[in-house]
Amino acid sequence: MTKTTTAAFLIAGFGIGISAFATAPTLAQDLSLPGEFSGNVNLTSDYVFRGFTQANEDPAIQGGLDWDSGAGFYLGTWGSNVNFSDGDEASVELDVYGGYAGEIDGFSYDVGFLYYWYPGAASGLSYDFWEVYGSLGYDFGPVAVSFGLAYTPDNFGGTDDGLYFQSGISVPLGDMFGIDANLNYSDVDPSFGEDYLDWNVGVTASFEWFDADIRYIDTDVSVCTDVCDSRVVFSISRSF
Repeated sequence: MTKTTTAAFLIAGFGIGISAFATAPTLAQDLSLPGEFSGNVNLTSDYVFRGFTQANEDPAIQGGLDWDSGAGFYLGTWGSNVNFSDGDEASVELDVYGGYAGEIDGFSYDVGFLYYWYPGAASGLSYDFWEVYGSLGYDFGPVAVSFGLAYTPDNFGGTDDGLYFQSGISVPLGDMFGIDANLNYSDVDPSFGEDYLDWNVGVTASFEWFDADIRYIDTDVSVCTDVCDSRVVFSISRSF
């Protein structure tokens, strides 16, 4: 699903999170909880969401914690530092989500709900919003494809309803490397902006202790400042 100025308190917070990620499976076992816990930490040169930088083109540190029931249902939370150049109204994004996902004979599916929360931001900015999403995919072996749709009745910044159409293709290159590309379309309320395309293509590499990703990102927004122009983003992540 699959969001991104580095702040000291965030680094400390995610440091605590790393410890929690490492002990979560043991905790679940001790409490006889069903399912499994997993976590992730990511360092990226820029947090870009749907073609727009969320970190004012600065680095971001991110992390998440997920619970998988083992029967399709899942819950999770994810966070990142953000910088909208709004006088420090918002410096953190925290997401909470849940849904149902599975796979049948190469077909994958995922439906769920996601809430975007920006603690500290003035309520009048209307940053917080929620959306529902769904996706379908198929793995052909040498290549996998996916299509998805997300809908919100009240988009970021109070810009009314919005639809986000997603499509992707990925090709594994041996056991360590892969290449993928995504083409997406945002349908927004014309009173607040224009519909636009965003796209990206990247190369991923999996090593023993971490994963790396380098990606080119761009949009076709007609009047675009530095927030949505073309860029190359490099990320290093670790899952637990």
